[in-house]
Amino acid sequence: MNIEQFRNYCMNKKQVTEHFPFDNDTLVFKVCNKMFALASLKKWEEGNGFINLKCDPDYAQELRAEFDCIKEGYHMHKKQWNSVYINTDEISPKLLVDLIDHSYDLVVKGLPKKLRDTLN
Repeated sequence: MNIEQFRNYCMNKKQVTEHFPFDNDTLVFKVCNKMFALASLKKWEEGNGFINLKCDPDYAQELRAEFDCIKEGYHMHKKQWNSVYINTDEISPKLLVDLIDHSYDLVVKGLPKKLRDTLN
């Protein structure tokens, strides 16, 4: 997955917006104003791209044990976020998409019911 495919995939989800809240480098995707994915454009351009994705803590531990390219979230809450390094070819495109979906769904699940209802 390249950066444009990543962006398009995230933007095609319901009520997703993109932002640069930290600096001009870190692209952040939010659903109902809550982050579910972010990536450094500079790191991506350098060939060291990774995506930070929210993850169920138990599942996060399983993924880190199984894949060398999945680490504790860089500059994020270490139990709830993973950094998925995408240039290693260690994980399949399908798994990457599933992890993006998992992050999005986890954030949506944590939204107040009133906001969740706007996504249906």
